[in-house]
Amino acid sequence: MGIFNFNSSPETDDPKTPVSTEARASEPVPATAVEMTPPPVDPPRAILPTQPPVPAPATTHDPIDSDPLKTLELKPKLIEALSTVYDPEIPVNIYEMGLIYDVDVNADGLVGIRMTLTSPACPAAQSIPVEVEAKAKAVPGVSDAWVDVVWEPTWDMSKMSEAAKLQLGLL
Repeated sequence: MGIFNFNSSPETDDPKTPVSTEARASEPVPATAVEMTPPPVDPPRAILPTQPPVPAPATTHDPIDSDPLKTLELKPKLIEALSTVYDPEIPVNIYEMGLIYDVDVNADGLVGIRMTLTSPACPAAQSIPVEVEAKAKAVPGVSDAWVDVVWEPTWDMSKMSEAAKLQLGLL
């Protein structure tokens, strides 16, 4: 076995006295030794969407009894309402700008709107989604509405309508 010099020995305080690994291994652990345990780790947090998804209707009636015409009737009214929302820096409404990706309406009047902004650093990022939700909820026949701001697909000028491009002088 090898002999190690740890600069002192438990048997003697003479730093020159070698101590074998066998002697060190057989020594009892002092009662004052503290067991080292890693600090507790917080569990990873789930990344939640900014708004809850549109829930399934909580109705007791048969879904077949729902009126599919309500969906066809509400969607154009919602698009009309959303067309009144403007980014303060752009003289084109957000619908023509191509910022509204999807408007889902179920027969019970629940509305889910998936939209984006021109950039994550948009100065109106806090106010536009709130205004969109308020405009959607104000449409007669809408029971509730949610707005989900997404960044994929990334917005670019190709998503703008021809009318918006014309109004901004891009055509």
